Amino acid sequence: MGMEKAAPCRHAGAPPEEVVNLAVNAIQTIVEDDDFLTRRGLTRREFELALPTAIQRIRGSAAASNSDRRDFLVSIFGALKVAGVIHSFRMPDYGDDTVYQLDVPSVGRVAIIQKGCPDGNHSSVKWSRPDWANEAYLWWLCDSLSYQPGEHIAKGVNRLRNRFFDPGYSDAVDGVIFHNSMCGTSVRPCPKKSRSVSIGETEVPPPCLWVMPDRRGIDEIGPGDWNWNGNRELGFPKALLSFFGIVEAEYLNYIGFVGFARGARGTRATIASRYGPGQTTIFRSDAR
Repeated sequence: MGMEKAAPCRHAGAPPEEVVNLAVNAIQTIVEDDDFLTRRGLTRREFELALPTAIQRIRGSAAASNSDRRDFLVSIFGALKVAGVIHSFRMPDYGDDTVYQLDVPSVGRVAIIQKGCPDGNHSSVKWSRPDWANEAYLWWLCDSLSYQPGEHIAKGVNRLRNRFFDPGYSDAVDGVIFHNSMCGTSVRPCPKKSRSVSIGETEVPPPCLWVMPDRRGIDEIGPGDWNWNGNRELGFPKALLSFFGIVEAEYLNYIGFVGFARGARGTRATIASRYGPGQTTIFRSDAR
């Protein structure tokens, strides 16, 4: 096992590589079957030209829209407000980055930066931390089956690692969350399903959340490590988990962490996911 160990869940029914290759071969066979195409009113040239657009249209109809993702997050924030976990939340301004402002008791203002799948550059690197945020989090709403959840997360963390050690940046997020409406369904079964709560007509399991390192000391020359053993504590993860009935004595069983280290051979990352008492999975990247 490799990067998939970065998360405790797996996609159910995601096609293996050999099946994907068979599907590719099938499409190539269609291109070469002039009789099949003619019966459907197409020439080979027309099919080849239209195929990329057709695939994008199919992908678009199958994937959740940005409004669907926004509605999912808003439903969670609304439930947090009703339960008293947060005092209020503010919707993003039109045209700005999709950043929600949550007012959390004993924490203050928390920024939730809505992003898509973490392996993309835009979703992992193209963001800025609001000046007003006491704590800030990337919330990855990813419905892709291209990789297992852990692979998506590991790819995103590796991009964050590059940004973390880049002297061109001065800000950092305090944590990352991987969770969307697919979590807890038959497509993406969740090992935390027994702790699910009802939000509307949907059973929602606790999100996978990882505390990120603090950048203090990053400008110092030489080896070092940041949150490598997961010692950093934050307020919002505890508040969020409390909504799912996870009490203070249980917090460490459900809050994961990301650590970075720098040495003579380069930088490394460790990703530890916790999903219940004694349940932990760890992925560590190679130095580079």
